[in-house]
Amino acid sequence: MMNSKIYDVKIVKERIRHYCAVMDRCQYQVITKLKSYGVSDSLADEILIELIQNKYLDEERFARSFCSGKFKIKRWGRKKIAFELSKLKVPKSCVSLGMLEIDDADYKDVIKHLANKKMALLKDKNTFVRKKKVVNYLIRKGYESELVWSYVHKL
Repeated sequence: MMNSKIYDVKIVKERIRHYCAVMDRCQYQVITKLKSYGVSDSLADEILIELIQNKYLDEERFARSFCSGKFKIKRWGRKKIAFELSKLKVPKSCVSLGMLEIDDADYKDVIKHLANKKMALLKDKNTFVRKKKVVNYLIRKGYESELVWSYVHKL
């Protein structure tokens, strides 16, 4: 579907409601989409308010589903999730609430699982080199270095 300029407000509202209904979205994503439709700022604000009032748009719900999904499916760490949410201009209060969706025990289990899996794949003879590569991998995935190091030392 091409994102060309749309001049009928009714069509814009219909499309943006569908855009929000298909998947949880944040306000930044919706504003970006509305701008791609060629909607003025004042009309975009009006549509945004309407979407929030009708529960199509909810920053907290978005943050919760984003955190849960990125952790469970992509196995991202909290730091990467928080960074990605900040890029989407999600308020810090919503990010904090979203992080509550990640269970601490599951989080530590995932770190252990990913570390063991990565360690098994590495061919280096030097243990220190292998551990450093595991640490770098987990930090790139957004896990906190203290947690990563505390587990990797046990490997």
